[in-house]
Amino acid sequence: MRPLFVLLHRYAGLFMVPFLFVTGLTGAIISWDHELDDLLNPHLMEAPARGPHRSSLALAREIEARDSRVRVTFLPLSAEPGESLHFGVEPRIDPRTGQFFTPGYNQVFVDPANGTELGRREWGAVWPITRETLVSFLYKLHYSLHISPFAGSDRWGIWLLGIVAVVWTVDCFTGVFLTFPASRRRPGSEPPQRSWWQRWQTSWRVRRGTGTYKLNYDLHRAGSLWTWVLLFVLAFTAFSLNLYREAFYPLMSMVSQVTPTPFDTREPADFLHPREAKVGYGEIVALAGAEAARRQWDEPPGSVFYSTAYGVYSVQFFHPGGDHGAAGVGPARLFFDGEDGRLLGERLPWQGTAADVFVQAQFPVHSGRILGLPGRILISAMGLVVAMLSVTGAYVWWRKRRSRVLRDEALKPEWSRRAMQR
Repeated sequence: MRPLFVLLHRYAGLFMVPFLFVTGLTGAIISWDHELDDLLNPHLMEAPARGPHRSSLALAREIEARDSRVRVTFLPLSAEPGESLHFGVEPRIDPRTGQFFTPGYNQVFVDPANGTELGRREWGAVWPITRETLVSFLYKLHYSLHISPFAGSDRWGIWLLGIVAVVWTVDCFTGVFLTFPASRRRPGSEPPQRSWWQRWQTSWRVRRGTGTYKLNYDLHRAGSLWTWVLLFVLAFTAFSLNLYREAFYPLMSMVSQVTPTPFDTREPADFLHPREAKVGYGEIVALAGAEAARRQWDEPPGSVFYSTAYGVYSVQFFHPGGDHGAAGVGPARLFFDGEDGRLLGERLPWQGTAADVFVQAQFPVHSGRILGLPGRILISAMGLVVAMLSVTGAYVWWRKRRSRVLRDEALKPEWSRRAMQR
């Protein structure tokens, strides 16, 4: 059994090394995506004007009036003092060609006090990488590898990293098994003087002054053991997020009752035939506010997103600044039909079946945001650990392979070595 596990761990590890190294480093960085964006792009994030804020609905209409090639699909309803509003936009269909316009941006930053447009950018752009796009480039690299320019769709990269996550989840168990001391001994040999537990304790230690190979070996083995639970959590949540619709949601539905959202029950529209909303943002915000008042919620509508693929509005409820960095599983959401404004469903934090809460927790756990600032610090550190384990694992494999090659070369007959040299 052990030789089989050695082979599984070796080749699974070699397959995962480049992916886990990239996702580990990017994960360590994007734990601070909002803070880094604020630091790099104060000209977009800070709003210099002072005074009462204008209606976001009016600002959204002005954005579409300035550029008829785009439609607003994400509408922030409030901003913290001194901060801008970040509107999300998507290209419309060019009636002459039947293809999407290419406006070159998907975010618009507006001063909420006077409506001045502060700037535009393409969130997640592959090239050029500027200070305005750096954080989003790393964020998208983390979950999709930016495969879309080569394969035509981000889904290929998302699926690939989802498969990597599945292999990683399984490899967590093969790896920890290999840290256990081998139980068998050679016939006629003396039994080990130390107990199995005493021998396993050495796997948790990093020896000093033992050379580069043993240092890397100990870092790989002990680092995996000390962080095993977190490694497994990261691997499993990476699988659940990247393969949610394809595998995770169907599996959860088989073992427990999951309350579906409209995004789970509706089939997405054809890419070039987006579903046009017949109910506007103003009506949806009014409906959402009335529903929240009926439920006696303290949080006001904080943002509205319209999915042109599903024809669904998603309204989130939070106070200004409460949409990121807060502990928990995220704000409450209500879903409305873009066709007639019907209430389609809800997603309430920490409510529903056990499976509902488990599903809600996947992204907050993966990002560490479920624990607030301490969780983000922990996940950022774990990103560095994942990158370290990738490098040390590759180094250990390379040294062992080189040793085997040198050993085999030394065992060859003299005439064979001379023939190879010719």
